[in-house]
Amino acid sequence: MYPNLYYLFKDLFGINLPFLKAIGSIGFFMALGFIPGAWLWNHELKHKEKKGELTYIIKTITVGKGINAGLIILHFILGFIAGFKLIGLVMHQSTITNNYLFSLQGSYAGAFICAIIWSVFTFYEGHKTKQEQPYTAITHVYPHEYVMRGVIVSAIAGIIGAKIFGVLENWKAFVEDPIGNLFSSEGFAFLGGFIVGTFAMWFYHYKFSVQRMRMADALAPSLMLCYALGRIGCQVAGDGDWGINNPKPNPFSWLPDWLWSYDYPHNVLRKGIYMQNCAWDDYCYKLAVPVYPTPLYELILGLIIVLILLFALRREKVAGHVSAYCLMLMGIERFFIEKIRVDVRYNFLGLHPTQAEILSVFCFCCGVFLHCIAPGLNANKLNSQKSNL
Repeated sequence: MYPNLYYLFKDLFGINLPFLKAIGSIGFFMALGFIPGAWLWNHELKHKEKKGELTYIIKTITVGKGINAGLIILHFILGFIAGFKLIGLVMHQSTITNNYLFSLQGSYAGAFICAIIWSVFTFYEGHKTKQEQPYTAITHVYPHEYVMRGVIVSAIAGIIGAKIFGVLENWKAFVEDPIGNLFSSEGFAFLGGFIVGTFAMWFYHYKFSVQRMRMADALAPSLMLCYALGRIGCQVAGDGDWGINNPKPNPFSWLPDWLWSYDYPHNVLRKGIYMQNCAWDDYCYKLAVPVYPTPLYELILGLIIVLILLFALRREKVAGHVSAYCLMLMGIERFFIEKIRVDVRYNFLGLHPTQAEILSVFCFCCGVFLHCIAPGLNANKLNSQKSNL
C-alpha cells in the first residue's frame, strides 16, 4: 500500500521527492477519477444534443466591458491559496506530512506573490479587451459547455458530503478531536459524497429547466464511473474501507490471493501489527488477519453498473429512467457490499444497520420513486406534445 505519492514513486521508480508526501493516494486517485468521468459526461451530453433531446439556452453577454473587479478578487484569492500551498511544498519539504494540504503550513511570501501576479494578469487581460462602446450580444450555450464547471461543483460537493457523512459515521472520534477530524485527509464516506454530489448537480442543472432530467440521465454513468475509480484510492492507500476478516484459503485457483484476502501493509490508518525492518516512517503496519479487499469489489461492480447505464442510455426513451436505474443499482451494490465490510453499526428499531446500509435503502427507494413518476415529468410531457404536432 502507498499512503501517499512519495512512497509510490520511491518504491516503484526509485525517485525520492519529499514534497509528494503532501499528496495522499486517496485524494490523488479521486481527482484522477474525475478526468474520465468528465470526458464521458461531455460525450453523452453531445450525443443527446445531436439527437435533439437537449438544446441550448440563450445567454446575453456584454462585450468590451473591460475590467471585472469581481474576477480580479477571485483570482487574487485563488492565487493566494495556490501560492501558499504549492510554494510551501518546495520550501518545507523536510517537514511535509500527509495532512499538509489541510493544515495551516505553507508559504505566505509565495501566497502574496502568486496572488498579485494572477490578479495583475487578470486586470491586464480585462483592460486589453475594453472597448469605447461596449455592446450586448446574444449567444447560444449548450449543456456540454458547462461540463468543466459542473465537474468542479460535483467535486467540491462530493468532498464536502463525503467528509460530513464520514464525521457522522465516526461521531465519537469527531467529538474527541473536532478540528483534527474535520481537516484530516482521512475519514471520508464515499457513498455520502456520491449522494451530495448528485444533489449538487441536480440544482446546478436548474438553469436548463425541463432539460434537467435528461441532463441527469447523461450524468448518471459519469457519476458512477467517478465513484468506482475513486475506490482505487481506497485500495492503494488502505484507508479502512476494507472488509471483514477473511482467513479462509482462496477457493478459486484462477483468482489471485490478493483479490480474495489482503492484509494492507503500510496502510494509511496505521492499523494492525508492526512490520519489522520497515523504513516507511510511521506507516509500518499491516492487518494481523487478512480481510476482503472490498474497494476492489466496488471498483469491479461500479464499472459493470456504468456499462449497464450506458446500454440503457442508448435504448431508454423515458427521461429519468436511467437516473432511476443508477440510484437503484447503486443502492443494491452498496447494501450487499456492507455485508462483508467493517463499519459502525447503529441501533434502530431493533436492527443494527450501518450508515451505508441506511443510505443504500434510501437511494434504492428514491430510484423506485423516480422510475414511477418519470413518465409524468415535464421533459417527457414536452416530448409527447412535440410528437402529437
